[in-house]
Amino acid sequence: MKKKIVFLTGAGMSVESGFKTFRGNDGLWENYPVEQVASHEGWEADPTLVTNFYNMLRRKLWQAEPNEGHRLIAALERDYDVSVLTQNVDNLHEKAGSTHVIHLHGELTKVCSSIDPYDERYIQQLTPEHSDVEPGTKAGDGSLLRPFIVFFGESVPMLEPAAREAMKADIFVIIGTSLNVYPAAGLVQYAPQGCPVYLIDPDPVFNAPNGKFTHIQKGASEGMKELCEKLGFKK
Repeated sequence: MKKKIVFLTGAGMSVESGFKTFRGNDGLWENYPVEQVASHEGWEADPTLVTNFYNMLRRKLWQAEPNEGHRLIAALERDYDVSVLTQNVDNLHEKAGSTHVIHLHGELTKVCSSIDPYDERYIQQLTPEHSDVEPGTKAGDGSLLRPFIVFFGESVPMLEPAAREAMKADIFVIIGTSLNVYPAAGLVQYAPQGCPVYLIDPDPVFNAPNGKFTHIQKGASEGMKELCEKLGFKK
C-alpha cells in the first residue's frame, strides 16, 4: 500500500508560473481593490465589473504553464497516494497531471449560479476557446452566472473534505503559504500525530503551529527537488 502525501499549496506555488491572483504587499489584487472584485458586496454592487475582471484573469491563466514544482508533485503519484489541497484558483496542478486536487477557494475555469454556487447542476467548465462570460449571462436557475470563486467573507465548503484528507496523511507538505495563516495552520493540525511536516517557502516562519516541522527555505521548484531527494524519489 502506497504512503499518502498530502500537499497544501498557496500563492507561492504558482509564482514561478507567472500567475498570481492573490493580494501582494500593496494590498491590491491585480491592481483592483479586493473588496471590489472578490467580495459578495462587490459582486452585488457591480457584477459586470467582477465578470470582466475574472474574464481577464482567465485569459492570463490559459497562457500560464505549470512549473517544475507542480510537475514533481504530479510525478510523485507514481510512488505515493498524493492529494493536493490548494488555496489557488488556477488549474496548474491539473495541467501538470495531478489527479486528486481539492480547491479550497474555488476554480477560475468555472462559473456557477449566484444563488447557490455549489449547485452542481449549474456549474459550468469554461475552455480557452470559450473563456469569456458575457456580463448578464444567466445560469439555469435564472440567476446571474458568477465566477466559481469563494469570495471573502463566504464559507469554504471544501474545508471539510480537505480536513478528511489531512487526517490520512503519512507525510504533510505545505508549499507557498505561511504556517501562520489559516486555513493552512488549521489543516496541518488535522495531520496525524507524528506525521512528518515539511514547509517549502523562501521566507522565514515564526510561531508555527503543530510542533516540529522541516523548513526547506526555497521556492516551489527548488524546494520540491530537495523534498524529492529527501524522500529518495527520482522522477
